[in-house]
Amino acid sequence: MIRTIIAKSILNKTKRRDPWFLDDYTVNPYSSCSFNCLYCYIRGSKYGINMEEKLSVKSNAVELLEQQLSLRARKKQYGIIVLSSVTDPYLQIEKKTQLTRRLLEVILRHRFPVHIITKSDLVSRDFDLLEAIDREAILPEDLSNKLSHKALITFSFTTLDDPVAHIFEPGATPPSMRLEALTQTIQAGLFSGVSLMPLLPFITDTAAQLEHMFQTFEAIGINYIFPATLTLYGSEPSDSKTLVLRAVEKHYPHLLEKYHRFFADGTQMPLYYRQAFTQKMETLCQQYQLRNNILAP
Repeated sequence: MIRTIIAKSILNKTKRRDPWFLDDYTVNPYSSCSFNCLYCYIRGSKYGINMEEKLSVKSNAVELLEQQLSLRARKKQYGIIVLSSVTDPYLQIEKKTQLTRRLLEVILRHRFPVHIITKSDLVSRDFDLLEAIDREAILPEDLSNKLSHKALITFSFTTLDDPVAHIFEPGATPPSMRLEALTQTIQAGLFSGVSLMPLLPFITDTAAQLEHMFQTFEAIGINYIFPATLTLYGSEPSDSKTLVLRAVEKHYPHLLEKYHRFFADGTQMPLYYRQAFTQKMETLCQQYQLRNNILAP
């Protein structure tokens, strides 16, 4: 039986637009997430406990979005809507509920631009709506001369290796299927790129792994790429730091001491690592001619 909740609001106005994801608004059709990524930044908060068991459908989401977007459109408060910020809009349950698809229909009707962020291949089902949004939506005034597309699709990857992905994101669509969907998205003419968030130190950020990923994405013809390293939170059983360290201990025991040392005193990798990481990503982006932002330079 599908769990449902009644939401008080569905359209959230952000305080400040993120320079990577360009979110003026966010919409989350579902509460919690069944992809169960161990490193998820939601873990370490009250929302990150028993995520799969708490998965719920916001049953009144379509009606709420219709009301809220109708008001914003009348006031010409157009902005990019990100689907989704704290869960994936294309969880397995979406195949049955089609809630994200119905929300996209509302977004199209009111002509708002949209940015899909997903680990799923199910987004290909909605190419018809995304193509229509790309044609019909109205960009916010300050982006009208900087952005030529109104429907953006970002696929999230930590690795291209299905077995490695299964360790750290056990409920998510395998990377091989995501790659196929990414290829289809580019072939359909939609504006699409990759979020490499997070890359796992000494597991998926090795020279060989990075070369393989950047070569693959260049060959597909992606429009942009966002690389970022690992951040871990908390010490409780369901927190990301606890879960990732447990996975490293089981599958990469030779790295456990390093991980304990890296995250002994904080949530981020040491400064020297982050600086080297940034330099390496800039070099790879230049080498493979992949820009690390959506907006044209």
